Amino acid sequence: MPRRENNNNGNSQKIRIQYYRSFIAAPKTHKTIVRSLGLRKLNQIVERPDTDATRGAVAKVPHLLRIVE
Repeated sequence: MPRRENNNNGNSQKIRIQYYRSFIAAPKTHKTIVRSLGLRKLNQIVERPDTDATRGAVAKVPHLLRIVE
């Protein structure tokens, strides 16, 4: 994955992440990832900084989360 520019001009990019499928039957590590992104309820959408770490967390659980544009 190509690296993104680090824009620290106060206008940092954000991505919107939606929690759209329940993690009841998912492994504990998947539940931890979803909770660590600040998602608590189904269909909740949060804005997080667009960093490689955030995108990596979403990529670990694509069956539970999606990026909303």
